Amino acid sequence: MNRSYSRFVQRLGGRGAGAWAIHGRALAARAAGQDVVVMSVGDPEFDTPAVVGNAAATAIAAGDTHYTDMRGREALRSLIAGRHRARTGQSVNADNVVVVPGAQAGLFCASMCLGNPGDDVVTTDPVYTTYEATLRASGANVVTVPLDASRHFRLDVGRLVSAVGDTTRAIFLANPNNPTGTVLAEDDMHAIVDAARRHDAWIVADEVYAEQVFDAPFLHFASLADARDRLVTVSSLSKSHAMTGWRLGWMVVPSDMAAHLENMMLAMLYGMPGFVQAAAFAALNECEADVARMREAYRRRRDLVLARLAGCDAIACVRPDAGMFMLLDVSATGLAGGEFAARLFDEQGVSVLDAAAFGEGGSGYVRISFAGADERLEEGCRRILDFVGSLGSDASRAALR
Repeated sequence: MNRSYSRFVQRLGGRGAGAWAIHGRALAARAAGQDVVVMSVGDPEFDTPAVVGNAAATAIAAGDTHYTDMRGREALRSLIAGRHRARTGQSVNADNVVVVPGAQAGLFCASMCLGNPGDDVVTTDPVYTTYEATLRASGANVVTVPLDASRHFRLDVGRLVSAVGDTTRAIFLANPNNPTGTVLAEDDMHAIVDAARRHDAWIVADEVYAEQVFDAPFLHFASLADARDRLVTVSSLSKSHAMTGWRLGWMVVPSDMAAHLENMMLAMLYGMPGFVQAAAFAALNECEADVARMREAYRRRRDLVLARLAGCDAIACVRPDAGMFMLLDVSATGLAGGEFAARLFDEQGVSVLDAAAFGEGGSGYVRISFAGADERLEEGCRRILDFVGSLGSDASRAALR
């Protein structure tokens, strides 16, 4: 039988789709009892705060297991809107908020609402692995702006502005960026907004890691008044509240876009579970101290990894401003990122990701997650150094001093 599928499913592939194979191997090995160190995914090792689980359990016990509003319950949307108002100054209310199953779903919904076949959408390279497929899903062309390694992967805003033209429908930006951990400068954000206004383009701001900024000043795009009428803000509880499996995110959008998103929810999801929304309400209302505690833990873990790997001449860490990842330059070992990652896992049982999965700009790098516990990060760094020291190149023979 000769089966055929739509062009849509073909657009959902891309280089990011296969990025997680080594992570899958690591999970399987760990489940089999093998001593592996998983540094390949940003899944916090912290438990979800107890108050969140208790809120969900109470809601389930009360029978909160039926259909809910397509956009999300008004109480939760009002809470999200109030939080957004307080942080950005943007005048929004519950009508501007749509609750979605995680930021990834929010990005996909934004892509499908904004993009048309033949349009251009602009993003950076590198950027999170799913962006390529997410943006191509609408049929739009993806235009990438390289983040130059010589600038420590910080945006050259002139290159981005030059990439925006009359066929540009939207600019999708992860700020802070994953995998680089960089944060946009305020002057660059103003230049981006000016370019979007000149060419009548939207800005989609993925701010999932906004709660985990360590060093750099951070500004929400919604804080810029000129951006607000063409802005989609996407966020979630996954990273900030250690709630990756709860799948609770949101979009803050103009009210007319919210109506289109409601139709998407009707077609795809039929509303988020009530008990998950109850958990989200508790998380946003009662867990600021937990968020701050986890942020400081990630800062400490970032510094731990930087310190442990600093003495190795054959590899170089790119210091992140935010998030739970860093890029590691492995080009001096003589191995491509994919070969480095594969051999590191095979020989030392440490899983990292080939950063080329995040775009061509990641070639020669791997991405390390420091979401795990301190002792496992210590062990992972030790094994990375052992692996690099075992390589036969001149660079690696001089690696450990």
